[in-house]
Amino acid sequence: MGANAKNSAAAEAGSPAGPALRRMPPLRALAAFEAAARHGSFAKGAEELGVTPSAISHHVQQLEEFLGVPLFRRHAGRAVLTGAGRIYAAEIEHAFGVIAGATERVAPQSQREPLVVASGPSFAAKWLQPRLADFLRAHPGLRIRLSTLSDRDDIETERFDLAITYGRPPRTAMRVEPLLVERLRPLCSPALAASLELQTPRDLAGTTLIHSANALTWADYLRRVGEAALRPCNEMWLDRSTMAVEAAVAGLGVVLESEVLAAAELRDGRLIAPFKDDMYKIETTSYFLVRPRGVRRGSIANVFEAWLREAIAAENLAASADD
Repeated sequence: MGANAKNSAAAEAGSPAGPALRRMPPLRALAAFEAAARHGSFAKGAEELGVTPSAISHHVQQLEEFLGVPLFRRHAGRAVLTGAGRIYAAEIEHAFGVIAGATERVAPQSQREPLVVASGPSFAAKWLQPRLADFLRAHPGLRIRLSTLSDRDDIETERFDLAITYGRPPRTAMRVEPLLVERLRPLCSPALAASLELQTPRDLAGTTLIHSANALTWADYLRRVGEAALRPCNEMWLDRSTMAVEAAVAGLGVVLESEVLAAAELRDGRLIAPFKDDMYKIETTSYFLVRPRGVRRGSIANVFEAWLREAIAAENLAASADD
């Protein structure tokens, strides 16, 4: 009996291989469905896979016919997962993660795609990017891509292996864990502190307050330190912490900012904390680590997370010693 005849006979006889293979949907259809479900969009799924939205739609329809259940509801140009679609998407994404993890363990050199780490722009520029060289030196051969999130809600549509968000992401089924406690306090240039003779927060009435987008507003801070009625000479709003720190370095005013993001400027003396008493600094858990559903780059992501947490712990220890 020929090989094909043997295989056919085994399938008809109900061998383990036969039914399993018959129940496997087309892999291209699975990839199309997984990408569309993860992005919540046929168009974005198509962009990721390098195909057209109509190709994604065709593959999804093929998969729905195979399963015999609708996976998306289509109306007004939108595609929303059905109940069955949500269940199937979670399982397929997990299965793809298992396959990717197994491949990394057996043949790590075959994983040519870089680890994608997403972060808010200020944390990426001021803290993470300057330290990536240390990570790459410690882990030769690994590849990493750093992308920025303009808003926490972007984690629902962006593709990444790990994300660092400022503030806990709202309404997400992803795994979210606290990452970093930041310490916020007024910071300014040494020259400005000397010229204004800044001794206590009450002296801030004679300067410009620089506002940035962080976890604590100037109004909240002044209320906490007992100066809620204070009215500054001038105020300036900047929508990025990087810009706010640069403005403070230039002597344009006093910024309420994180020691995490201003670490380099504090270290080299371009910024100082004019109020030394511990009562004038506020600590809050502001940064969170986010993993997508279905870990795609499990082992490499774990390596990066371990390095990240070790780097943060080391800097916290050094900061405590300085205090």
